[in-house]
Amino acid sequence: MHGTQPDKPVAPLRTSLVRAALALVVIACGLSLRWYGFPLGLPAFVVKYGGSLLWATMVLLLVGVLLPGLTRAQIAAIAVVIAVVVEFSRLVHVPWLDAFRLTTAGALLLGRIFSLWNLAAYAVGIVFGIWLDGCAARSRTLNPETAGSTRE
Repeated sequence: MHGTQPDKPVAPLRTSLVRAALALVVIACGLSLRWYGFPLGLPAFVVKYGGSLLWATMVLLLVGVLLPGLTRAQIAAIAVVIAVVVEFSRLVHVPWLDAFRLTTAGALLLGRIFSLWNLAAYAVGIVFGIWLDGCAARSRTLNPETAGSTRE
């Protein structure tokens, strides 16, 4: 049935490794978009919100890496909570947090300016992450040889 988990779930370690690999690809895409988007002439909207979309996808995948036994819906719920907390944390201004936000790592991880539009981009990114994770899982269950399982 559509949307159900397979009868023989793939080993949690393998699932985490695949999600970690996907997260690394998403991180590379996000950094490339932020660093090369403007020089390539991409619109500011694409660079800004594409980066936010990919950030949320990364969060979803990393939650899945850390908690491989949860369903995609549970992972998505945790990712939504993280995204909302991070976005609303931008309304909090304390010296140490503002100083961290001024660093490259702080800007990439936490952002600097609150925007409700970011929440929409995060929602799209989390849906994209669910789709991407589902595609990877279907690929592993349809091709057991490539997933490293044995035949009986």
